Amino acid sequence: MQDSSTMLMTFGPLILMMIVFYFLLIRPQKKKQNEIQSMRNNIKIGDDVITIGGIMGKVLLVKEDYVVIESSATKTRLDVMKWGIGSLASTKAE
Repeated sequence: MQDSSTMLMTFGPLILMMIVFYFLLIRPQKKKQNEIQSMRNNIKIGDDVITIGGIMGKVLLVKEDYVVIESSATKTRLDVMKWGIGSLASTKAE
């Protein structure tokens, strides 16, 4: 009986730290990844996007795993993999 209580005292703090670690770090990151994946899956023609490399453009064509965007400044068309889209550009004037 004494051995099991000693094990609980030994591993209790470790288990508690793992639970706290999960709720403070892992769970929020997974939620953020799911939101980004949802945004990438819902991109449609006409959306203004910003790539992870910082290129801004308007979506001209949406395929299964990539999009064609036209850069705002030079009117250059680029094929960009969907995972390379960082965010939707805000169209609101601030």
